[in-house]
Amino acid sequence: MIGERIQQARKASGLSLRALAEKAGISAMAISKYENNQSIPSSGVILNIAKALGVRTEYFFRHVSVELENVNHREHEKLPQKEELKVRADVTEQLERWMMLEKFQPAPWSKPFELPADLHEQISDYDEIEDIATRVRKYWNLGLNPVPDLIDMLETKGIKVFITKYDGHKNFNGLSATVNDAPVIVVGKHWTGDRQRFTLAHELGHLVLRGRLSSLLDEENACHRFAGAFIAPKDMVKAALGERRTWLEPQELMLLKHEWGLSMQAWSYRAHNLGITSKEAHKEIWRSYLQKWKKEQREPDPQVPQEKTRLFAQLVYRALAEDMISESKAAELMGMPLFEFHACRMLKCPVETEQESKSAAAKGFNTKSAVSQHKVKRNARTGKSELTKKKRA
Repeated sequence: MIGERIQQARKASGLSLRALAEKAGISAMAISKYENNQSIPSSGVILNIAKALGVRTEYFFRHVSVELENVNHREHEKLPQKEELKVRADVTEQLERWMMLEKFQPAPWSKPFELPADLHEQISDYDEIEDIATRVRKYWNLGLNPVPDLIDMLETKGIKVFITKYDGHKNFNGLSATVNDAPVIVVGKHWTGDRQRFTLAHELGHLVLRGRLSSLLDEENACHRFAGAFIAPKDMVKAALGERRTWLEPQELMLLKHEWGLSMQAWSYRAHNLGITSKEAHKEIWRSYLQKWKKEQREPDPQVPQEKTRLFAQLVYRALAEDMISESKAAELMGMPLFEFHACRMLKCPVETEQESKSAAAKGFNTKSAVSQHKVKRNARTGKSELTKKKRA
């Protein structure tokens, strides 16, 4: 069992056997034997491996195992196998912590994932997807107005959502899968908010449209159409843009982008798909200003705020507050060192800069700069005693 855990953590960090051996100060042959359960590492070796991989030692002794099934990637054809392994291992590790948390919770974390019973059983035209997206919104009581927080909404509908720090060298956007028949959606951490939202809706499309598409339709294109229609419904797009247009102003699209959390490029496609702009007008808009931003993979500032997951952390802190779990267990569930968790309890979590975030993604699990760790430890020493006194009181 411990061998599988070591291998999973190594793959998630993107390290080869030799690279891990060098960081842990042991031989690659020894690592290979540990991973194949031909040898059992000593407690000292486990500490060194945990430090090299940036995980807590408890990680190697978990008795929770999950497997991703029915995996669908957005832009999957561009994702190298090594990068895919990183993403899968990271998501699997986060899922294991979810499963551990559920053992301490007295009730299910959310209701089962459900879709309307009257959805089309067979979809033969992309235009039919507009109606499906609207039906799902209506069934979930979302109305037609903008959904401000997609992750929060999806989690309340029975979908576990995870954010991964790996971007596959800009080739990974997100994926959808199932675990024990429950839906899972994963989105990359480093993308802008509008791109994250489109990916979330795109992956929801995979879950909604699975088994319904005619062989004549491309699934990725169908999920693109669903994403746009789910974020910005047909009737609302026409109310914003009108029935016919020959040109769309950049500032106009920027305002709509921030109102709906849908990129300017996606808005141009919504207009074209709904017949608001002609093929010629659509091409001219792209030639004039959208094509440049697509190549840069970033539209002009200001950007839409990034999506965040909150439910898991809220449930961890609730379990801690109600003495269902210890502080050490809470830190393990949150996937952070105990000293860092102390600081977060006192609302003194270290602020991760964009550069530190990218560096952490390249190095593996939970890496922080030496300066950040020093600050967290210093805050934690004072915060721990204060919190303990308050709780006892």
